[in-house]
Amino acid sequence: MTPSPAEAPADLVITGCTVLVHDAQERIGFEENAAIVVRGGVVESVTTADAVRDRPAVQRLDAPGQVALPGLVNCHTHAPMVALRGVAEDLPTEEWFNDVVWPVESNLTERDVALGAWLACAEMIRGGVTCFADHYFSMDAVAGVVAECGMRAHLGEAFFSSQGDRGREKSVEFAVRHRGGADGRITTALAPHAPYTVDDADLAATADLAREHGLPVHLHASENRDQADACLARHGVTPIEVLQRTGLLDVDVLIAHGTGILDRDLPVLGNASGRTAVATAPRGYLKFAWPTTTPVRALHDLGIPVGLATDGAASNNSLDVWESMALTALVQKSTTGDPRWLTSRQALHHATLQSARAVGLGDSLGSIAPGRRADIILVDLTGPHTQPVHDLAATLVHSARSSDVRTTIVDGRILMRDRRLLTIDVAAVVGELGERLPALLDRSHGKRIQEYDTW
Repeated sequence: MTPSPAEAPADLVITGCTVLVHDAQERIGFEENAAIVVRGGVVESVTTADAVRDRPAVQRLDAPGQVALPGLVNCHTHAPMVALRGVAEDLPTEEWFNDVVWPVESNLTERDVALGAWLACAEMIRGGVTCFADHYFSMDAVAGVVAECGMRAHLGEAFFSSQGDRGREKSVEFAVRHRGGADGRITTALAPHAPYTVDDADLAATADLAREHGLPVHLHASENRDQADACLARHGVTPIEVLQRTGLLDVDVLIAHGTGILDRDLPVLGNASGRTAVATAPRGYLKFAWPTTTPVRALHDLGIPVGLATDGAASNNSLDVWESMALTALVQKSTTGDPRWLTSRQALHHATLQSARAVGLGDSLGSIAPGRRADIILVDLTGPHTQPVHDLAATLVHSARSSDVRTTIVDGRILMRDRRLLTIDVAAVVGELGERLPALLDRSHGKRIQEYDTW
């Protein structure tokens, strides 16, 4: 006789933990002494520890003193740029791009990109990131790393108009070919770099291709106030209005940064017919001394999801989304002059459901509930810096650190257990990357893949 599903062994049972849950109004709550049952890469149930005490399972994780959260999503990064971590420091944006980063990027080989992606994935897994949205070059290599290491990713092959039609064509080819890859863990997007490096004709063609192939678009826009001011001065429109007039707001679009979004842009974004989202990476804005930050509160009032991000490690120096969560809350309090915004629970909402929605995966990620993909992290709150716990949400956002993540799970597969990575050999990656750095960092040729000129 074949056992019923309830009697058959689960693939994974996590027990004895506190689980972050969302109610019907998406309010954050916590269930103590709980258990999570996983089957086929999906959460089958969230129940009590007592209810699964005798439940057979292929794997069990007993997690007293730990909190189960949905895996974090890094909504905008350039994972391979960890190879450039620290090479361009204390510089204005234009010097950072033109004098260092773009000349170095012209040296990149596909192997350099793969090694950077391996190291980035190791860092993100250790920090509780289960999914990342990447916008870069040689993305076949990144897709290969994602497939092997077990993470989830939303990938786009970036292009500039200076590449001619071939850049846009390559972005489409990549997106169509890799969509649904890695057993469904890879989703894809078209990836024009930005309105100041991709002309209106290419942006309009991208919007047409997005509609034709049913693909979203991921790009930088209104990254900072200088870009918005320059666009207005030269063309009489803002970068967001460029997206509107080229049709990109009629398709699903993920906008990176948006610290230059102006008041006049808000109704434009609010009236977009496509799904619009913004990714915020506050550490980099502080580092570049940008005068404004992503207008999270104004976007929230429009119902536009704002996901958490790190940008690339060349600017941010880390891929720590946990830090982005805390900084987003703190920077918003400072810029709005209101200590009640963002609250810890609001910050957790951005880190979970809003980040999942930003990358188009809001129906399958972002909460721990039956039918959701089993992307789960376990966070250890037994350390002295997280005790005592008076407000669990505040402890998670403002006291806990990414290093408190003990276990990282994607699609029910354990990628890190008790801080030990199970799918990546970090020492081998670091060793090979170190051998390649002299050639990668050579700037004697003076070449750039692009010029940073905001219009």
